[in-house]
Amino acid sequence: MILTSILSFFGCKGKNEPNKEKSEMDLLIEKSVDEFKNRKIYKNLTAEILDSIADDKLEQAIFDNIYKIIGDDYENELNNVKKLSKGQQAFFSTWIIEGEVNNGGFNQFYFNSSGQYAEIAEVGFMTIGAEKFSELTKRANKIYSENKERLEEFDDGTMESFSESYKDNPLNDLDTEFYNLYDSEKIGELRIKYIRENKNEFITE
Repeated sequence: MILTSILSFFGCKGKNEPNKEKSEMDLLIEKSVDEFKNRKIYKNLTAEILDSIADDKLEQAIFDNIYKIIGDDYENELNNVKKLSKGQQAFFSTWIIEGEVNNGGFNQFYFNSSGQYAEIAEVGFMTIGAEKFSELTKRANKIYSENKERLEEFDDGTMESFSESYKDNPLNDLDTEFYNLYDSEKIGELRIKYIRENKNEFITE
C-alpha cells in the first residue's frame, strides 16, 4: 500500500498503466526539437522580415543569420565577426558568453575558443544596455589575463585537465554574480529591445 501510494504520488500508478504525463512531456519535447530542426533560417534579413518574427524567435533568427554570414571558417571566425555591424557584434558576443557561462562558468568561456570574444562581449553588453554584465565581464577579463599563463597549463585537450582547471580558479566566484545579475538585467529582453530599436544594424539584404 505504501509503495502504491509513493508510485501514485510520482505519477506511476502501476506497471501496466501508461504514464500519460510522461508521454505528453515526451511529445512536447519531440515537438520542440522538431520545430528547432525545421526552423526557418534567413540568409538575408529585411526590415519587413525582422518585423514579422515574434520576440521569442527573434534571437535565434539573428544568431542563425550571423552564422550564415560568417560561415564555418573557424580559423578566421574572429576576424569575420569583427566585420559585422556594431549591433551584430554585440548580439553575437553576448549570446556566446551567456551560453558558455550558464553551461560551465567563466572558466569554460575562456577555456573554449569562445574566449576570443571576451573584449567584444564587454563592449557588447554595454551596447545593449546591460551595464552590470559589462562591468562583470570587464572584471572577469582582468582576472583571466592575470591568471592566463597558469590556466593555459591545463589546456592539453583532456577532460581531466579541464576539470582540474576549476580548482582554486579565481573566476569561479564570478559565476554566481553572473547568475544573480539576471534579477536586475534581463539580457534576452535587452537584446530584443536593441534589435527592435536598431533594425538597420541587422538588415542583411
